[in-house]
Amino acid sequence: MTRDFGGARQGVFAPVDSQARVDAVVRRLGDAIELGLLTDGEQLPGESDLAARLGVSTVTLREALMALRQQGLVTTRRGRGGGSFVTVPEGPAEERLRGLLIGWSTEELRDLGDHWAAVSGAAARLAAHRTEPGDLLQLGRSVDQLAEAPDPPARSRVHGRFHVELAAAAQSARLTREEMAIQTEVGALLSLVLADDEYLKDVCDRHRAVICALHDDADEQARALAEACVQLCMARLVELRLATPGADGPPPQENTYG
Repeated sequence: MTRDFGGARQGVFAPVDSQARVDAVVRRLGDAIELGLLTDGEQLPGESDLAARLGVSTVTLREALMALRQQGLVTTRRGRGGGSFVTVPEGPAEERLRGLLIGWSTEELRDLGDHWAAVSGAAARLAAHRTEPGDLLQLGRSVDQLAEAPDPPARSRVHGRFHVELAAAAQSARLTREEMAIQTEVGALLSLVLADDEYLKDVCDRHRAVICALHDDADEQARALAEACVQLCMARLVELRLATPGADGPPPQENTYG
């Protein structure tokens, strides 16, 4: 069933960049599926309509859909009632995620955290000026869904979606695309830290504090709170990386984030 994700969903179907359009379409739709902006079983718009929305040719779109089918993210059915349907993948196993985490150095994680904090902080500051109370309802629903998410992969998807929706609330297509790209890099890894129920509660409280600041038009407070949310996430991820032995022995002893 399709759910309302407001401006975040609108960003999914905005025109893609002019270069490497097949890859751009694959990345755009793939990111949206991974983040839950496009839901399991949801039917995508028809090829002509979807191509027009994305600003690409139908040939480009068909190549992108073929790549998405190969990745297991889209299923195409022929005949009456057919079309292209979203297929949400199973959440990665913890062992696989830890293997992915080993591929990141703590320096790379801290650098990504700095970038993510800058994007989310800027989005929160702008959203404080550009949103009405009704525009914050979806952010509130996402926090409720995060608190009730049944497992770490579901938590990571909703957590990432909150940050994408925050960027969408800033009414900035560029910030929204950047946030989606960041979630593609780090979102699944956060399953490893969101497995902690106590930490999950703290994250939800922090997200609600961001929403309160947006409601009060407190732009600098919203920015600081959003940045703090990101920094805490990345600090825990860096700590986990330091505690995870690599293939050739334990990782180097580096300072944690911040």
